[in-house]
Amino acid sequence: MTANAPLLELRDVMPSFEESGLMPAPYNLRIMPGECAVIDCRDVERAALFADLCTGMISLTQGSVKFMGLDWSALHDRQLNALRGRIGRISRHGGWLDMFGTHLNIMLPHLYHTTDPFEHVVQHATELGHRFGLPGLPISAPDRLSAADLARAACVRAFMGRPALLVLEDISDMLPEETVLPFLEMLTTARDRGCGVLWLVRSAAAWRDYRKAVNIHMRLLDEGLFSLRVV
Repeated sequence: MTANAPLLELRDVMPSFEESGLMPAPYNLRIMPGECAVIDCRDVERAALFADLCTGMISLTQGSVKFMGLDWSALHDRQLNALRGRIGRISRHGGWLDMFGTHLNIMLPHLYHTTDPFEHVVQHATELGHRFGLPGLPISAPDRLSAADLARAACVRAFMGRPALLVLEDISDMLPEETVLPFLEMLTTARDRGCGVLWLVRSAAAWRDYRKAVNIHMRLLDEGLFSLRVV
């Protein structure tokens, strides 16, 4: 991937309707390193499917989705896993495994993709936890935590390591007010080192305080993806 190449690029993408339920309309999107794209979408299921599309998890009937210059459809499992290890994602549905403590849920994705010593990963996760208002790493199962603490934990998991791309579904209704500023600060820090951001929001309130820093504003509807003017 060259310095001037898109970090994430959807080019005339037509998702498989049978697999995704997304309308077979062409989707086009380009996010450069350090850019933030906000996508308005009130339908949380559609937003999650679009996030899956961008991360190479939905079959296409035409077009291409490339991340870091690599076409998802041309990669094998090992390459797919390695590339997805460069993505930090916040999922509205959580994706938590209740058979493990929340601390392992937070760290396991990063541990799978890193050679960093375990104690360094624990320290990094703990520091992020403090940043987002957790007293430490919660060891209780995810289903024992409050919605607010799960939202904090989701932020920690997404920012673990040095993701090249952040794919953020809207959890603004669960994120405590005192966590919003640290979240935006972490977002800016990540972008300053070249991380791109795909932020799916359900209302203007979710990104009002960050509006001036947004590069791309679009709306995701049944009919497809449409550009809006950033104001």
